[in-house]
Amino acid sequence: MLKKQLEFITETVGWIGVLLIIFDYALLSFGFVSSQSFWYHGLNFFGGIGIIVDALADKDYQPMVLNLIWMAIALYAIVSIIF
Repeated sequence: MLKKQLEFITETVGWIGVLLIIFDYALLSFGFVSSQSFWYHGLNFFGGIGIIVDALADKDYQPMVLNLIWMAIALYAIVSIIF
């Protein structure tokens, strides 16, 4: 039973990550946020975390690596914006 609950949680977190990245891209595409905004990169960063959680649980390493790089780029941009 615990395994099913953990699987449900990781899948949900993964889908939330996907939705954050899609929502973020839509905001950018429709001109609601700038590509230089803290919020744009923050949503990308947290979306990447969600996908990594699910990918790690499923031992699906390609999306994990992709999103680690995605998050590193977003983190660099956030630090550049702050400092």
